Amino acid sequence: MASGQGNIPEEVIESVLARHDIVDTVGKVVQLSKQGKYLWGLCPFHSEKTPSFTVTPDRGVFHCFGCGMGGNAIKFRMETEGLSFPEAVRIMAEESDIPVPEGKGGLMSPPDPERDRLIQAYEWSAKFYHYLLKNTEHGTAAMEYLRARNFSDKMIDQFQIGYAPDRWDTLVQFLEKRNFDPAEMEKGGLLSARGEGKGYVDRFRGRVIFPIANRTGKVIAFAGRILGEGQPKYLNSPESRLFNKSRILYNLHQSKASIRKTRQIVLFEGYGDVISAWEAGVHNGVATMGTSLTDGHVGLMKSLADEIVLAYDGDKAGQAAAVKAIPMLEEHGLKVKVALLPSGLDPDDFISKHGADRFMEQVMSSAVSSIKFKLIYLKKNHILLEEDGKIAYVKEALEVIATLHSSTEREVYLREIATELELSYDSLKQDCNLLRASLQKNIPEGDNNDKRWNNGRHKKGQVQTPVLLPAYHAAERRLLSLMIQDPEAATYVNDRLGEEFNIDDHAAIAAYLYAYYAQGKPPGISRFLSSLQDDRLEKTATSISMMDTPPDWSTQVLDDCIREVRRYPMQRKMDQKREEMIQAEKSGDFLRAAQIASEIITLERQ
Repeated sequence: MASGQGNIPEEVIESVLARHDIVDTVGKVVQLSKQGKYLWGLCPFHSEKTPSFTVTPDRGVFHCFGCGMGGNAIKFRMETEGLSFPEAVRIMAEESDIPVPEGKGGLMSPPDPERDRLIQAYEWSAKFYHYLLKNTEHGTAAMEYLRARNFSDKMIDQFQIGYAPDRWDTLVQFLEKRNFDPAEMEKGGLLSARGEGKGYVDRFRGRVIFPIANRTGKVIAFAGRILGEGQPKYLNSPESRLFNKSRILYNLHQSKASIRKTRQIVLFEGYGDVISAWEAGVHNGVATMGTSLTDGHVGLMKSLADEIVLAYDGDKAGQAAAVKAIPMLEEHGLKVKVALLPSGLDPDDFISKHGADRFMEQVMSSAVSSIKFKLIYLKKNHILLEEDGKIAYVKEALEVIATLHSSTEREVYLREIATELELSYDSLKQDCNLLRASLQKNIPEGDNNDKRWNNGRHKKGQVQTPVLLPAYHAAERRLLSLMIQDPEAATYVNDRLGEEFNIDDHAAIAAYLYAYYAQGKPPGISRFLSSLQDDRLEKTATSISMMDTPPDWSTQVLDDCIREVRRYPMQRKMDQKREEMIQAEKSGDFLRAAQIASEIITLERQ
């Protein structure tokens, strides 16, 4: 039997949810801390300083009290990785070796015409730009630029590099001839609006185009590099329903096979680095597309690999970015190495200057541990020939080494420093141990001290002030909460109330619940969420499932709630009648006012 999400077999969805624990799934992206029956962390879907994002292991759902986002493990992967429901199910099934039937009865997307049109527009636009680069005079200068950077024709084809001519309407005309709605294309990031009512222009003009694909290989955005001088040097597609740059890694669709084999990812800063390194033999390389590393990126990498090699630029900015990225990666349990490049060179430059073999031998094969890199980085900031410089470096180096849990690792690095600076190993060891003792004493109070999101605001026992809902609203939520937990409660409510909920979303959820149980399915919010086809309903249902409603119920409890739900429309009608009566009295129509008063009395008796 197929689910409500397209033609996806129920057994595939159930197996995916059974194999992908909600805590493990979310924990790859969010740092979680246990408090009572919930796990708390900083929400990955909106910016916050105090955690309001929760995971409930026994129910298999996540929910943010701040932005309202919620759902099961499949929904979390959809939102963090920009996937459709079928794409998320297929990827999660592959990760757990769950067979996925193809063709009839396989994974078919639920209808989403706007998304499908946008993906088709990007696919066609990518082919169009690629054609213009390789086969027209428009692309001549761009081809010369790419060949000067040692991009071979094979790489240009494999990465579908293209060129957007320096004209205002090249893509506008191309898309209009194929009956794409310009307003939709502007919303999706392909075009720009001239101004209200003044039409549309190409977003990318006079730029080399690098198509950006999601992990299933569908083009969802572009990055354009300007030819010659000008700002910005790189221009990305804007964020859209397809593209969120904080959750997308460039080239993941091509590199994931190699990543799966090696359990290692090489992380670059730019598109050119990835492409040049691919030709040099690095087939597990991805890039963050000019944006800083985010928790979304880290969570995505954590789901695929155990080790990350940072291959950032050799300049100060690149090295500073590596220093910033290391703790983010290590806090997610990833092992980190750093590929060292000469100052001023990025991987693309190094390969162009020294060749692929030397890059693989001197850079990739010689990557150092994160601690070693930090010590090298610190050393550059001090003049070691001067006493003050030597002392300052040792102080900073000890602060790094003291954080290591392994005494063997500490000894290795301390002996290196002792030999290099001609210092006493015993003295360094003693200072390091004193520093470790001091660090242990200074751990602040809080609920999750070893996690970077703990900022001192979120103390134990801190509870958010609950919002007081109207009586009918609270009654509807309580009914749905009990119905989600117990099919018999749903049957009782269906017989007496049906879909006569006052809030449209509640009525829709009730209808889905009745249909869900009619198919003989067992209770459980995680499985029920997969039968819904609306983001807003998923958020509402998840929020309701988080209520502390005891699973035990009596007909009296249900009847009281049903009475409150039915009372609300009567109450509204009485309020309207009272307003009408006041207006009749003000206008001097006392006979009409008396008639309305009689109607109010009848409603009150009902």
